[in-house]
Amino acid sequence: MIAAASANASLYWYLTRGTGAAALVLLTASIVLGVLTSLGWKFERWPRFATAGLHRYLTLVSIAFVAIHVVSTVLDGYAPIGLQDAVIPFISPYRPIWLGLGAVAFDLLLALVVTSLLRARLGYRLWRSMHWLAYGAWPVALIHALGTGSDPRAGWLRIVGIASLALVAAAVLARAALHRAGPPAIKLAAAATALLAPVAILAWYQTGPAQRGWAQRAGTPTSLIASRQVATTRIAARVRVPHEVVLSRPFSSSLAGGTITEANGPDNLVTIVISSRLAGRPGGAVRIDLRGLPTDTGVEMTASGVSFLPAGTTAAYTGSVTKLAGRRVAATVRNASGRRLHLTFALEINADAGTVGGTVAGVAA
Repeated sequence: MIAAASANASLYWYLTRGTGAAALVLLTASIVLGVLTSLGWKFERWPRFATAGLHRYLTLVSIAFVAIHVVSTVLDGYAPIGLQDAVIPFISPYRPIWLGLGAVAFDLLLALVVTSLLRARLGYRLWRSMHWLAYGAWPVALIHALGTGSDPRAGWLRIVGIASLALVAAAVLARAALHRAGPPAIKLAAAATALLAPVAILAWYQTGPAQRGWAQRAGTPTSLIASRQVATTRIAARVRVPHEVVLSRPFSSSLAGGTITEANGPDNLVTIVISSRLAGRPGGAVRIDLRGLPTDTGVEMTASGVSFLPAGTTAAYTGSVTKLAGRRVAATVRNASGRRLHLTFALEINADAGTVGGTVAGVAA
């Protein structure tokens, strides 16, 4: 819903999300290609030196994306993350464990770059041993992405994470099964790790980042969590009133003078507020609060608040959104006496002008 409403979100926030995801994908591709290269994989029209060159290129590009990811995270400035938090693990006040794992992955990649530049002085055997740091950085980076980022419940990140797990696990299993060199015990351990590690990571993800309330459990400062709570309404009344307007019959009314506003919140969330009055029966005012993650098509809702104040009364109906599909919004609200009302909105949004029109239909429960 409201595709243009997230246009004002922080550029650094988009850059952080995009480069972080891209770095994970590139690092995954580099790991898989490195394993295939070690197995002698090649095509007739694709020589081995080209495969090795592509592997090095992917690794360097992934490190470049990681560097941009780190810088944009620090420059975003919303969460208390400094440059030192990117290189010194577990000292950040913001999600210290999961951000610290990102620092560990970054340090491992930096060590990989330094040792590659000093390859001629270190010798092939020592450089080869240090080269395995890339394999260690990958799972740490994956857990960091799922534990620290704002997208762990987003469908696209699930796909990226599961696909990365499957590809790397398959590559490690192929190396353990097809590579002739190496002690059998090490091969067996590698195969067991390739089978068990994805299961453990997925189990942790399902019970942690995929669940509501992860931000608090992950170590987000209380001040940030408190500041992002959605104000469900400003027109609700919690006082005793002399009378109520009982809406016992269905109604349909057009929306007039509606406005839409957006505000960026903590943890890369956005809050959208739609306010309007009813031009027809029963009259009054309505307000919708939405909070969630910006997407290409609008907002992936994580919290909501709806209030409806019929004309001629101060007994407001308050509740929440029950369904969000494009520009159609369904909500259930109650008044102080407990009477329920189902509202269905068909919104017409002019994001450039910040105005809202459309219709609202109400049916008493």
